[in-house]
Amino acid sequence: MKRFFTPGWLGIHLIAIVLFFAFLAFGWWQFERAQAGNARSWGYTFEWPVFAGFVIVMWIKMIRDELKAAKAPPVDPNAAPAVPVRVLTEAQLIKEAEAENPELAAYNRRLARLAAQNRR
Repeated sequence: MKRFFTPGWLGIHLIAIVLFFAFLAFGWWQFERAQAGNARSWGYTFEWPVFAGFVIVMWIKMIRDELKAAKAPPVDPNAAPAVPVRVLTEAQLIKEAEAENPELAAYNRRLARLAAQNRR
């Protein structure tokens, strides 16, 4: 838990607390304006507490993500990939795509004919 008391995390905690109470204060301010007769403020009265809740949800999500990252095993950048990577040339990719889609093969043959005509 010491990681959540570093200067960076203390700043995040402070920002979350300040935003939470500021958004609640804005909601209260809009509530007072709405009671004074400003009809538009009724919407903002309920909107600002939602923003305050969003701050708390995101703050909790950041903490959970940090804890999950700490539990994950370290990744070795020099380790071989688990699945062998197949490197294909452009021609091989086209042949595979044409084998799956006969319309694509017909279209590519037409383009090849047009290109040959243009070269003449």
